[in-house]
Amino acid sequence: MSDVRRISRVITIAEAMASSPGSSIPEMFAHPYDVKAAYKLFRHPDATPDNLQAGHRDWVLEQLHQPNVYLLVEDTTEMSWSGKKQIKGLGQIGNGAAGLQGFFLHSVIAVRWPELAGADLDSCRPPVEVLGVCDQQYYVRQRRPEGQPRESSQARKYRDRESQVWEQAGRRIGPAPDGVRWVRVCDREGDIYEHLRSCRELGHGFVIRAGKDRALIRPETGKRGGRLFEAARGAPSLGEFELKLRARPRRPARTAKLRISATTIELSSPWRPGYGPGSQPGIRCTVVRVWETEPPAGVEGLEWILLCDVEIESFEQALECALQYATRWLIEEYHKALKSGLGAERLQIETAEGLFAAIAMMSVVALRLINLREVVKANPESPAEAAVLEPLELEVLRARTGRKIETTKEVALALGRMGGHLNRKGDGMPGWQTLWRGMEKLSLLVEGVRIARKLTTFG
Repeated sequence: MSDVRRISRVITIAEAMASSPGSSIPEMFAHPYDVKAAYKLFRHPDATPDNLQAGHRDWVLEQLHQPNVYLLVEDTTEMSWSGKKQIKGLGQIGNGAAGLQGFFLHSVIAVRWPELAGADLDSCRPPVEVLGVCDQQYYVRQRRPEGQPRESSQARKYRDRESQVWEQAGRRIGPAPDGVRWVRVCDREGDIYEHLRSCRELGHGFVIRAGKDRALIRPETGKRGGRLFEAARGAPSLGEFELKLRARPRRPARTAKLRISATTIELSSPWRPGYGPGSQPGIRCTVVRVWETEPPAGVEGLEWILLCDVEIESFEQALECALQYATRWLIEEYHKALKSGLGAERLQIETAEGLFAAIAMMSVVALRLINLREVVKANPESPAEAAVLEPLELEVLRARTGRKIETTKEVALALGRMGGHLNRKGDGMPGWQTLWRGMEKLSLLVEGVRIARKLTTFG
C-alpha cells in the first residue's frame, strides 16, 4: 500500500489489535471515527493480504538471506463462521452443515534454526527464533452450481487441486540463495509429489512426514519396486533418544523413549494426467523413521516416517531431522493464537475480502506470544527488555506484581500469573494461552495508565 494515510491507518489498527487481543473491532477503539476508519480500510480494494503484509514479508525475506539454517514451517487451517446470514464471498467449509461458511488459510512462518553441536537438549526440541510470516494464501472452496452434474473421477483429476497451495507457497517465496539452507517442514498434508519436486527445483530442503506409502525405484534396475513404509521399517536403529510430547486432545503430555533410523531411497512419481506411474523424474531422498517401542499401556506408540532431502549417515544427523519436524507444532500454536487468542473467527465483517484484510493484519500480531515462549526457552536469563513487551507494558507489569522483573523468564512467569498460572515448582512455564490471558489483563491496565496520564484531576 502506497498511500501514506492508509499506511498510518494500518499501523494504528495493528497496534490496537496487539494491545487489545481478542477484542472486537468496536472494542479496540475509544472513538467511533477510528472504528469507521478501520472498516473503511478493510473494504478498500488495495487492502489485500499481500499488500498489507508486504513490509513484514520483505523484512522476513531479508533475514532469510543471512547465512544460517531456517525452517519454513507451514500448514493449512480452516477459518469458519456459522449463522443464517451469508457472508459475501465465503464458501463451503467443514462438513457443509447449514450456516457453516468460511475459507482456508495456508501459512508459512520462518524461524531461525540454532546450531546443535554441543547443545543440551534435555529431551526437548531446541528453541528457535521466530522471524515472521513469509507467505500466506487465502482460498475459498466453491460449491458445485445447482443442477450441474457431479464430475467424474477422471474429470476431477484434470482440474486445479487445493493441494497446489503447497507448491504455490514455494514459488511465491522464491528460490533459496547460495550459502543459506531453507527447510520446508510439513505434516502429512504436504506429502505431495509436485511439492517435493518444487522444493528440489527451488533449492529448498524439506522435512515432510510421509502420508502415502509410495512406490520406490530400485537403484539396481531403475524400475519401480518396493514400498516406502516397508523400506523405512526395515532400516536398522541408529540409536535412542527421549522427547517430551506436548498434550493433545485425550492425550496428556509425556516423555517418550524413541528409536531412530535412516535409509536412502528414491520415490517413484505417481500417476498424473498425461503421465503414467514412474514416467516423471523420481525424487531421491532419505527416509527417517522415529518410533516408540514401549509406549504406556493403552497408548498407541508414536511413529514418524519423515522424508528428508539430505544424506544422513549418523545418529546426530537423523536426530536433527526429527527435532526439526518436532518444531512443526509452532504452526499449530500459531493458528490457535490467531483464532482463539485474537478472535479472528469472531470478526463481524460482511465480506470475504474484508475478513481477509483484517486477518492478514492479525496474522502478524499473532506472532507475538509464540515468539515470547521461544525467547524465554532460548535464554531465560536475558534482560526483561528482550521480551516482546513495550517499555510501558513492562513498567506496568512491574508495578502490578510489585517485583523488579529483570529477566525474560520473570516476564513470562509474571504474565502467566496474571493469566491464572500458579507458578508452582512442578507447573513448568506457562503455555501460550495462559500468557495470552495475562496479556489481555495487562493490556487493560496499560490502557488505564494511558488514560490516567491524560487526566489533570482525580475526583
